[in-house]
Amino acid sequence: MSPLFRWCLRNIRAAIVAATALAHAAAPAQEVQNVTPTLGGTTEAPLYRVVNGNHVDASTFKGWQTWRTMACERCHGANQEGMVGPSLVEALKTQSREDFRRSVLEGSVEKGMPSFGGVQTVVDNIDNLYAFLKARSDGAIPSGQLKQIP
Repeated sequence: MSPLFRWCLRNIRAAIVAATALAHAAAPAQEVQNVTPTLGGTTEAPLYRVVNGNHVDASTFKGWQTWRTMACERCHGANQEGMVGPSLVEALKTQSREDFRRSVLEGSVEKGMPSFGGVQTVVDNIDNLYAFLKARSDGAIPSGQLKQIP
């Protein structure tokens, strides 16, 4: 390879890296929030906040950590799309927060769902877990690793 060719290649690579960095810096953050309307026409605080696909608010991040800590993927699948247990991506499209809480905390022996009401980590993070799974169900976050919004 000639020295001139190597020099051109180095400069082209540097230009591509610089252009990519500039494009990422200039791109506006894509943000998604789930805001639940109340009966009075006002809205509650956002259930979750997602920026740039996999960056989530602290509560949703704690929900994801709870999911992983409790190894819920053993029954519901790594992508929450079901295995032995049902798809939570589909279930949370229609299941209320109260029904979700009841299912997780009280269990459903006939369906094979154990009660997690005696597990303090789950009790403390049940709303965070719901926020994470609702964000997955709404398509606001992809499956896989999440990062907390700084």
